[in-house]
Formats: sequence, structure tokens, C-alpha cells
Amino acid sequence: MGLEIDSDLINALQLDLENHKEVDVLRRAVTKNGVNAVSENNEVLSKLNRTFSVEVETGKVTNQLHSGRCWMFSLLNTLRHTFAKKYNVKDFELSQSYIYFWDKIERANIFYDRIIKLANQNPLERELQLYLSMPGEDGGQWAMAAALVQKYGVVPISVMPETFNTKDTTGFADALNLKLRRDAIQLRELKNDGATDDELQNKRDELLKEVYRMTSIAVGEPPVKFDLEYRDDDKEYHVDRGLTPQEFYQKYIGTDLDDYVVLTNSPDKPYNKLYSLPSQDNVIGGKPITFLNVDMEYLKKAAIQQLKDGETVWFGNDVLKQMSRTEGILDSELFKKDELFGVDLSMSKAERFKFGEAEVSHAMTLTGVDLIDDRPTKWKVENSWGDKNGKDGYFAMGDNWFEDFVYEVVVHRQYLTEEQLKVNDGVPEPLSAWDPLR
Repeated sequence: MGLEIDSDLINALQLDLENHKEVDVLRRAVTKNGVNAVSENNEVLSKLNRTFSVEVETGKVTNQLHSGRCWMFSLLNTLRHTFAKKYNVKDFELSQSYIYFWDKIERANIFYDRIIKLANQNPLERELQLYLSMPGEDGGQWAMAAALVQKYGVVPISVMPETFNTKDTTGFADALNLKLRRDAIQLRELKNDGATDDELQNKRDELLKEVYRMTSIAVGEPPVKFDLEYRDDDKEYHVDRGLTPQEFYQKYIGTDLDDYVVLTNSPDKPYNKLYSLPSQDNVIGGKPITFLNVDMEYLKKAAIQQLKDGETVWFGNDVLKQMSRTEGILDSELFKKDELFGVDLSMSKAERFKFGEAEVSHAMTLTGVDLIDDRPTKWKVENSWGDKNGKDGYFAMGDNWFEDFVYEVVVHRQYLTEEQLKVNDGVPEPLSAWDPLR
């Protein structure tokens, strides 16, 4: 039986509080100004100046607005930087709506696949509940965006611009979640009533046509062919007509995404092992989600080398920890909440993963790093929250924050050791559908 909070315990709690004479002053400050404002460490601002010894030239930031598409934005940012450098178009932007459209179609299709495979499972079982909780969600992983680019190519934002429903995905996501959950009921009933594979496939085709129609209405129809038309930064006019999205990608960007590896630092698991996350794959037959788990030293080293070679880096992180959105600051010492409350709030990174404190909540792009004696002190970060946050949308990140809250970077294979390459090319160990890396 649990310990009841009785009058004696309440008296003990109140007496203990009286022994902390500083509480009255702190209460007045915190109740008026909030926990973050009172605990903010101003010394961090002077430490994180905006000068970096290694910096990739980039242009204006993008803005995902009220959506969870950071994983798309970050990959497309790395790709648009490639185009900008090749063709002298600093502020070139790729269409996020185009990738978002196909993600909705592919994600519905793989959802149907999972529902049929688990048709005999009680809907309250943990794995099925996970799929039913997020059938039309926005969030995702680097490999999910890569799978879509590999299959469908990309287009400039001028060809398929943002719409109300991509800038704010709430309304469409609500409708799509409702539709997919209803579809799950129909597919389960068919499967459990002994439907043939052909009957199930016909039903899936019918339901997917409805998803396509909904997505086309909400987002717009993706182009089959388009004309690439732009002026470079020297004001020279360029045009290339009749391109398919795949042709545009191969001709003008050409990055082989199979040459890139997701390095993760998840100390709750053994290092030098390859993991997969099949529960979050979004394209049947497409690029699977895999992580090569390495020590932070190797993860940083690879990211720095890629920046030195002039290429930006996709990275997954927990952006809501120790972050000032307005200042554009990420630092583990930014808010001293332990000193404010007089309690120990420390946890190791492995403990945060094991006990629900760590979450890969966001993706951004590394565009620079400041090195002293080849050791990083701070990093330049391109976010996708528009130019009103930080310095024109760019954040400064302390190396301590990188240590604590960066969980993944995507780098070219050339920056891995021979041993790491061998592990990465092996068979991954599947992670559970509710692993913290999801």
C-alpha cells in the first residue's frame, strides 16, 4: 500500500520549507517573471558570440511555420545549399509542399500494410496503439525524407509553393487521422472475415485514392513536368524546360543519398552497433531508417570534417531543452534551474534516454563551428523557424549543448573509419517501436 499524505507529513513539508529563508524572495521573483527568466544565465550570451572559424556560406532561412516538417526542411536545406553553390543562387529554396504531399500518400500506404499485418492484434496492444496514435502525423527522420527524394525527386518552391495547409497542418492532419483510423476498422474487419489478398488490395487501392484526393485538395497537385526558370546572383537568366522532378534532382543537385550515414549518440545502447527503426519507415521498399551508434567524439569529428569541406550537416536534437528562441541560443548552462530551486536536476545522457527525459524533437542544419586547437567551442545552426528568431534565423549552440542534446548527425561515408563502415554495411538490430530514437 502506498504512503498516504496525511496531516503529519504536510506539517513536516511545511516546516522544512520554513528552514529555507531564501524562498520568500525567490517566490516573489519567480511568480512575477517565470522560471526561465529568473534562472537565465546571462554569461552564456557573451560566450556564444556569432563568429565561427569554420563557416559554410548560406542564405536566408526557411520557415516551417505551424507544422512538424523540420526533418524535411533540414534535408532540403542541405540540398538547396548544394544548388546555391553550384549555380550561384544564394537564396534558392526547394519545395517542402512537394515532399510533404508524397509523404502523406506513402505514409497512408505503409499504415495500411501495418494494420493488415496486425489485424489479429487487440487495438489496445502497445504497437498497434502507436500506429493508431499517429497515422497522419508530420514528424519524421532523415531517412524518411531521403526515401521520398530518392523516389520522387524534388522541385523548386516556385513550382509547388506552400499552402495554408502546409503552413499550418493542424486541420488537414485532424481530417487525415480520422480517415486513416476509420480505414483501419474496415481493413481489420475484412482481414478477420477471411478476405482474399486480392480483396484486401482492392480495398487498399480504393482507400488510397481517397487519401490522394484529400491531399490534392489540401496541398495542391504535384507537378509531373515543369520549367526551371531563375536568375542567378549575377542577374543572369536561366531556363530549362520540361523537367521531371527526378530529372531536375539528378541534373542540378545529384547528391547520392545512399552515400550518407546517420551517426547517433545514444549511450543507453552499446556503441559501434547498427540499429534500425522499422516502425517509422514511411516508404515500402524505400530507404530504411538506420543509425550507427558511436561515441560523441566520432560524431563531432565527422560533422566538423564535413563542414570544413564546405558541406552543411543535418542533425537531430532536443531543441526545447536549454533554448532561448528569441535570442537564438542553445547552451546547457543557459537556465540554472537547479540553483534556483536548490535541488539536484542532473542526469546523464544515458539516464535521460532510459527514463523519458530525452527526445529527438527537432531537426536543424549545422552550417559552422568555432574551433580552438581543433576542439569545438560553439556551432552555427540554421533553423527553420523564420528570420525573426535568433540572428536572422540562425542559432548559436554551445558545445556543451551539442554533447547533451544532439543525438544524430548525417554525414558522408568518407568520414567514417573502416571499422565503422563495416558495421554500417552490416545487418541492423531492430529497435522497438517506442525506442527514444523514434
